[in-house]
Amino acid sequence: MKLLFDQNLSPRLPHSLADLYPNSLHVRTINLHDATDTAIWNYAKQNSFILVSKDSDFQQRSLLYGSPPKFIWIRLGNSSVQEIENLLRSYSISIHTFAHNNLESHLILP
Repeated sequence: MKLLFDQNLSPRLPHSLADLYPNSLHVRTINLHDATDTAIWNYAKQNSFILVSKDSDFQQRSLLYGSPPKFIWIRLGNSSVQEIENLLRSYSISIHTFAHNNLESHLILP
C-alpha cells in the first residue's frame, strides 16, 4: 500500500513510516508541492496511491467522486510530526483494512 502525503504534512513521514507503508511519497518528492488539489488527486488516482491530508477539500472531493483514489483525512489540529506518525501507526490495521475495502472512499482519523 502506498500513501501520498499532501503538502500540509511533513515530508519526513514517508521515510519514518516506510516499515508500515512502503513506497509512500510526499508531494514534494514528485514536484507537486505547489500543485492544485486536482493535480494531486489525479496523480494519486493514476498511480494507485491513497491520499493523506489534513485538507477537508479532499474529503469533499472524495464524497463527490468516490474512489480511486482513496483518501485519509487527518483531523488533528496543530500537531507535531511525531504525533501524526504515532496516529498513522496506531491506526495501521484500520488503514490497511480500509485500503482493501471497495465500498469506502475515505477514512477519517481523529
